[in-house]
Amino acid sequence: QVQLVESGGGLVQTGGSLRLSCAASGSIFSINAMGWYRQAPGKQRELVAAITSGSSTNYADSVKGRFAISRDNAKNTVYLQMSCLKPEDTAVYYCYAEGRLSIHRDFGSWGQGTQVTVSS
Repeated sequence: QVQLVESGGGLVQTGGSLRLSCAASGSIFSINAMGWYRQAPGKQRELVAAITSGSSTNYADSVKGRFAISRDNAKNTVYLQMSCLKPEDTAVYYCYAEGRLSIHRDFGSWGQGTQVTVSS
């Protein structure tokens, strides 16, 4: 079992910043990709940003230039620095990680979600 624990959400005004953190724990052999998704009320969950073990990154067009994803492989932790926040960034943000529990067993796990609310 792999557990993902998120932190850092909250309420911020338009133009403000927040930093989300997500730490993975458990019997982890290796982590390939980690990422952040979000889901706003009445909308589907969407990818916000992802990062591989080699630090290649991918961003949704809506957050490019405003959000930055990074990871600390030694700590199995991924971060999302969010700047210039807009009301449309309001959502529950979920951490995701995929990798291996052993040579023959893969995993994919989600965090419990953290609320980000941007007031206008």
